[in-house]
Amino acid sequence: MPTKKAIQRARQARREGKAASTQAGEFVREEMHHMKRRIHPVKSRKQAIAIGLSKARKAGVRIPRMRRSGHRTRHLRGK
Repeated sequence: MPTKKAIQRARQARREGKAASTQAGEFVREEMHHMKRRIHPVKSRKQAIAIGLSKARKAGVRIPRMRRSGHRTRHLRGK
């Protein structure tokens, strides 16, 4: 569960008209802090970022999902 402080900072950023990535940055920042203090057992930075973005989405920040490449791109890359 994100802290009240992170939620307040994200809402403040939304009121100021900041981008969704800036709003989500508060949740990611918090998660990185947890990783550093060993509060959550994450294996990598990428995992901590993913957890932070997930918490931001649950809190109502409208972050676009990561796009997957199409079938043709994956097929050509394999050659």
